[in-house]
Amino acid sequence: MGFTDKVEHKAEELKGAAKEKYGDATDNERTQAEGAAERSAAQAKQAGDHVKDAGRNIKDAFDR
Repeated sequence: MGFTDKVEHKAEELKGAAKEKYGDATDNERTQAEGAAERSAAQAKQAGDHVKDAGRNIKDAFDR
């Protein structure tokens, strides 16, 4: 997984968290829910990044 993808996924998480907090502050349930969904999606992408990195590390360990 490339560094830029990891940065992009983290930025998406922070954007979603900010949108969720904005929804909280303005009592806008729709915005809050959208932010939570965006944050969760970004966290899932980050988990996928970690799995890919772990697989690559295992492969590298056997290639030595």
